[in-house]
Amino acid sequence: MTATIEKRSPEESIALKSLPGRLRELAAARSDDIALREKEFGIWQETTYGEFWLDVQAAAMGLWQLGVRPGDKVAIQSENRKAWVIADLATQAIQAVSVGLYATNPTAEVAYLLEHSESKVLIAEDQEQVDKALAVESLPDLEKIVYVEPRGVRSYTDPRLMSWNAFMAAGRAAMADEPHRVNGLVDTIDSNETATLVYTSGTTGPPKGAMLSHRNLSWVTESAQDLIGAGGLPNGQPQLLSYLPLCHVFGRLYDVCGALAMGSCVNFAESIETVVADLAEIQPTYFPAPPRIWEKMHALVNIRMADASFTKRALYKVFLKAGMKNADRLLATGSRGFVGEIVHAVGYVLVFRSLQRKLGMQRCQQAVSGAAPIAPEVIRFFQAIGIPLYEAWGMTETTALGTSNLPGSARLGTIGKAVNEEVEIRLDDDGEILIRSPGIFQGYFKNPEATAETIDVDGWMHTGDIAEKDDGFFRIIDRKKDIIITAGGKNVSPSEIENKLKVSPFIKEAMVIGDRRKYLTALIGIELDTVSNWAQRKGITFTTYRDLSEKPEVIELIQKQVDAANEHFARVETVKKFALIPKELDHEEGELTATQKLKRKVLVDRFSEIIEQMYR
Repeated sequence: MTATIEKRSPEESIALKSLPGRLRELAAARSDDIALREKEFGIWQETTYGEFWLDVQAAAMGLWQLGVRPGDKVAIQSENRKAWVIADLATQAIQAVSVGLYATNPTAEVAYLLEHSESKVLIAEDQEQVDKALAVESLPDLEKIVYVEPRGVRSYTDPRLMSWNAFMAAGRAAMADEPHRVNGLVDTIDSNETATLVYTSGTTGPPKGAMLSHRNLSWVTESAQDLIGAGGLPNGQPQLLSYLPLCHVFGRLYDVCGALAMGSCVNFAESIETVVADLAEIQPTYFPAPPRIWEKMHALVNIRMADASFTKRALYKVFLKAGMKNADRLLATGSRGFVGEIVHAVGYVLVFRSLQRKLGMQRCQQAVSGAAPIAPEVIRFFQAIGIPLYEAWGMTETTALGTSNLPGSARLGTIGKAVNEEVEIRLDDDGEILIRSPGIFQGYFKNPEATAETIDVDGWMHTGDIAEKDDGFFRIIDRKKDIIITAGGKNVSPSEIENKLKVSPFIKEAMVIGDRRKYLTALIGIELDTVSNWAQRKGITFTTYRDLSEKPEVIELIQKQVDAANEHFARVETVKKFALIPKELDHEEGELTATQKLKRKVLVDRFSEIIEQMYR
């Protein structure tokens, strides 16, 4: 059965009350279409929409048998996989609340999140995640731990443990006894009740649990069809690659809400390490990614072309230059023009087709960068090689949607316009973005003070992002709390400088410092793949990341990148000194959030001696 994009009238869209309800619709209308694909022993295993809904009902009844009732919390700690979305939708189906935990969360964070959320059941992927929960001395609310992968856990004797297979079998048996229980609960979902808790990154303190309602998720699902499909509807069923953490709203936007909106097939990456290979195999129709992924791809292209033959390098240089001009026209007008299309067609055959295929972007009809600011040069690069990359903006608290650039309505260096007429955006007196929409969250769980600080009495949410507006397009300047005020009283946006530095394929991380200081400095982390490739071609030997970072030639290389970035800024905004971080930053060591954002305070404390040396 061939999938088509199911268009719904506005009246039908309004009727959507929950994600489980939408899945039930798809199961009835497209029972034989493939909904999920997951590899087992290297072979893709397929689940149809009909089977997907049956699995969700079985898991829902499994949870019901464990005593989960409306309003109870069910935590999920796993990499992206079929069991994740089944558990998520099953929890929502019985009017309980799903709570996503990152698989990379260390034990201390797991303890905080499980205790704070009052989770009654934990769905744990494997022994590693089970061990984290069992290491916590006191979790009075946690009654059951369901593990998906049995390896290493079978011999455990904790009475709270239960295998996924036994859990699903119990659910199917309960379905046979009460075949209408789940449908009845789905029918009576109150769209204003909380569907899921999404914990924020915690860059400045403990993570806060943002409460998203069924109405929030339904609105995003309704909006996603028009937003994701703006690049054109595909022939056949849209293909998605699920790799962004599903406990983050950016991943849920595409892999759950977007997939259910468009009846897509979601292909789960085998692991974060196999994403590049999975991309090349799947060639997804739509692809969302944070700037870090696009910067990494940009660096990989630079490595590939540095190692290419003279002829390939020459062709790449010529057509990339032409492609950049095409990108400017495309972003400005939505069209390359007649001559531009001919030039692009020739460049596609000779250069770009191979690059797109190896990056996994040959069939991509819309690529999105979100979750953090991205340098305009990176957007131009991907547009130049024929990948339709656009920048968008949203937050956990807006259920991922806020603004977006779209084909025919884009401006480089901005986050675009409001995604639809239901989203109201204005700038406060100090330039802070205020937003009001059906996607605005209900508040922070057990934190009314933070909720009151974030949502005012008129329903406007204070985002903490400072921006400028021009002809409806918004340009983010920086996070309000991150603005640097120099000793001379000059306001400086560190993220703008950091993004310019990270345009270099040799720079992975950059953190600009200078608050109350006489001049700006930067902590810089090298991009190991590209710098090591460069060093090998130069005949420079090294052993470790730290050894490579300390090489005089590498320091000189990065100095050139800093000098190039400085040319784009006024004197007061230039980086006067920099220091290379002697290690790769790590989430488990508290230096990065689970979404790979820098924890500035932690880094300032951890590398205080290095920082002070730059000011001596």
